Amino acid sequence: MFEDLQRAIESVEPYVKQRISEFKRLRSEGITHYDFRPFLKVELDADIFSELCFCILTANSSASMGILLQKEIGIDGFKSMDLEELTQIISKHGHRFARQRAERIVKAREVFEDVLGLVQSAKSGKEIRDLLSDACSKYKVQGFGLKEASHFLRNIGFDDVAIVDRHVLRYLKEKKLIPEQKTLTRRIYLTAEERLAEICSKLNLTQAELDLYIFYIKTKKVLK
Repeated sequence: MFEDLQRAIESVEPYVKQRISEFKRLRSEGITHYDFRPFLKVELDADIFSELCFCILTANSSASMGILLQKEIGIDGFKSMDLEELTQIISKHGHRFARQRAERIVKAREVFEDVLGLVQSAKSGKEIRDLLSDACSKYKVQGFGLKEASHFLRNIGFDDVAIVDRHVLRYLKEKKLIPEQKTLTRRIYLTAEERLAEICSKLNLTQAELDLYIFYIKTKKVLK
């Protein structure tokens, strides 16, 4: 049933392992260097705040666009550029929601100290995810739902959360592991995460690794 995943593992396992190590370094050292070659001719340095901003930018957009913006804005730019400058750069890349994303990045600066303390705590990824996406939480990041919070946590080294995006949903539907649905509710998200956990168990993968392999199957790229 999962021959496609086995083929993906055979094809790109070294690149997936590399990406996971880049994520882990970001969590342990607070900074990492990404090398997306040969899938995208981009290398960049990222800290935890710039990774949070990447996840804000990528929502309802693409990983490739988010990576290009992350490189251009840079670690310092995410912390210091004003709203107009951020909007101009994001808009230049063709992002549909440039102003909104710039506003969310500026707003994220206000809560980041609390967010950083949270991700450095002993809480699990799932516990942290709920706090980052809960509108009533002091840790809430504007624009973060379950998917975006999971994306951020995976990218800073957490292995226990699934990024249930359009690629993953399509994959699970094709395998008839979840039913067709019009909207992604919390219940459906968590059900999908459970199905992914079952695949992980069968193939001895983490959620972080499985997501990268599914993304590769759907796009022929190992990004983030």
